[in-house]
Amino acid sequence: MKFTKPLTAAEVADILQAKVIGDPNVLISGLNEIHMVEEGDISFTDHPKYYKKSLQSKASVVLINAVPEDTFGKTIIVSEQPFADFNKLIKSQWSLTHVSAAISETAQIGKNVHIGPNVYIGDRTTIGNNCIIHPNVVIYGDCIIGDNVILHSGTIIGADAFYYKREKDSYSKFTTCGRVIIGNNVEIGALCTIDRGVTGDTVIGEGTKFDNQIHVGHDTIIGKNVLMAAQCAIAGVVVIEDDVILWGQVGITKEIHIGKGAQVLAKSGVIQDLEAGKRYLGNPTAEAFTKNREWILLKKLPELFRKVGI
Repeated sequence: MKFTKPLTAAEVADILQAKVIGDPNVLISGLNEIHMVEEGDISFTDHPKYYKKSLQSKASVVLINAVPEDTFGKTIIVSEQPFADFNKLIKSQWSLTHVSAAISETAQIGKNVHIGPNVYIGDRTTIGNNCIIHPNVVIYGDCIIGDNVILHSGTIIGADAFYYKREKDSYSKFTTCGRVIIGNNVEIGALCTIDRGVTGDTVIGEGTKFDNQIHVGHDTIIGKNVLMAAQCAIAGVVVIEDDVILWGQVGITKEIHIGKGAQVLAKSGVIQDLEAGKRYLGNPTAEAFTKNREWILLKKLPELFRKVGI
């Protein structure tokens, strides 16, 4: 998320009623989670395990709950509750507008766009030319839809990320302020759900086609010309390169990278990175040839047991 105008570290500390250590005049142009942080961003950490990673990141300022022995030259803002204060900072710079109209006055809609009945389009969303938006589609605010995009009935674009911090006896919600960006010539089937990035972007690349009932989690980056069959579920912060094919009911856990042109066959569970150009099968996945050989050998186990008297 980028701020409307840059703030100094001192100005951010004032908003949070916190203390700056380092250069108070460092300019902060936006905020991001640690895995997406860029120069000019502020990020946060609240566990010693991640102090070093945060302080050595590209972040210009780190919101942190202790003063480490070595700040690695980074300006820090010390807070007793970095998670809560990061949410506070988001809310001070970004707010979700509750639009009463079906289509927000601030939405920008291109030429030759067909919009079916009961469609909702939120604030600051941009839709390109020659799009078809079927009945009962919901597009939250701050989404970007390219040209020649088809969204089928019941699909929801830009819902909040599934992101909570575990407290002693409850969960605290992270304020989602990212976007969904959908490239040109994308078709998304009925009843699909694509969550916005937490502080960055969820991206669907040009020419990608989704079947029905597919879920894409926050901050996932999907490349060009990807095919997904029905009921695939993609967790957050996944990278799927160009020309990948996922067949029905594939599940992918968080922070996975799938290489260009890989194919994952139906009902597979992906829990580790997959190399480009290979076919995968099973739960957990392995190369299809290897997995089929494993299953053939498993079928022979009862006969082998009988032979050895087990």
